[in-house]
Amino acid sequence: MLKDLLIIIRKNLDHKLMKINIFADTICGWCFIGHTNLNKTLKKFPNIKFDIRHVPFQLNPDMPNEGIHREKYLEIKFGGKDNAAPMYENMKLKAKESGINLELDKIKKTPNTVLSHLLIILSEQFNLENEIKEKIYQSYFIDGLDIGDINILVNIAKEFNIQENDFKDFINDDNIQKVNSKISTAREKNISGVPFFEIGKDFISGAQSSIQLENVIKANLN
Repeated sequence: MLKDLLIIIRKNLDHKLMKINIFADTICGWCFIGHTNLNKTLKKFPNIKFDIRHVPFQLNPDMPNEGIHREKYLEIKFGGKDNAAPMYENMKLKAKESGINLELDKIKKTPNTVLSHLLIILSEQFNLENEIKEKIYQSYFIDGLDIGDINILVNIAKEFNIQENDFKDFINDDNIQKVNSKISTAREKNISGVPFFEIGKDFISGAQSSIQLENVIKANLN
């Protein structure tokens, strides 16, 4: 009888679906860390089907389309590079704990992130959003590439067999407005910083560790 009960439990787990919404921006180092930790965590639940949605967030919604030079951005945001240094050093330490070696000195420009969000959203049609998002993070934080440059994003798309015309056609006023509208969605939820995770019925903010994310997922399986 116990064996039958265990079989029923296993079958229920096999069909368990958990929704996870992730509010993130592609120039957010903490989001890169949170993304990496979540991917590690999900591997611990092979019998659970996860419905993961990327929700665009813009740390700099007023950023010019062409972006701005990195030093100017640090001056505007933090009052200069020296003032930003402690936060970024802490970020680099946390990233190393997650197996990421951030190369922040390679970054020459802080971009507008709308186009990168559009590529991630388009990639959902091909079930490639996790891989595309990972590549965008790597391109910016490790390779120092301008992920606001459409040519950089086209190359990323091509790497995953997403056609250039498909991506460029996706960049239209309606889709751009949908990305921008998510700013209001975040405000309605009182989200002021990212990453922000909606896991089942729980909400957690910040670059949580794999263990913390695992505990939240387990709590929502009960």
